[in-house]
Amino acid sequence: MVSRLHEDVSPDEVAGIIEEVNGARVGALPELTELVASATDWTRARLVFDDPHHNPTFETWTRLTTAYGMLQDIREQLEVAEDGLAACPAECTDPRHHQMVNVLRSRELLDVLGAEAAPAPSAPRNVDSDQRRAARAFSPRAGTSPSTGSPPATAAPPPAPRPAGRPR
Repeated sequence: MVSRLHEDVSPDEVAGIIEEVNGARVGALPELTELVASATDWTRARLVFDDPHHNPTFETWTRLTTAYGMLQDIREQLEVAEDGLAACPAECTDPRHHQMVNVLRSRELLDVLGAEAAPAPSAPRNVDSDQRRAARAFSPRAGTSPSTGSPPATAAPPPAPRPAGRPR
């Protein structure tokens, strides 16, 4: 899926890929969510509350429960994003607009994952600049480098409100 998602695909193709990831019971995200739920239930069956000061099993159960809730939130965010993809322009915009936000992945990461190379973009790219942007995106102190003088990265929009009727 990663190799199919490059700058030149249409909004409908991107929506289709997101739909595959988020698909009812066969998508990667629902499977991961079920896997985490199963691990959480497995851990729950091993809880012991005899020592109130030391309970690593409960800590693990808490982390798995939190991860499960996050995966539910991610699924909801992807559903909203899938609907919003149709409003995106089909053609790439002027690259000056791209500098306002960080790159979230790098070609090197895709090479490590074994993804096929995406078609070359129409505009020439500066590999060093792309690598620096990707490194900043993954850095805990993501933002601009003092030597570049470029504008700071914009914050991600706040998550959409959760529907009141959906249980976690």
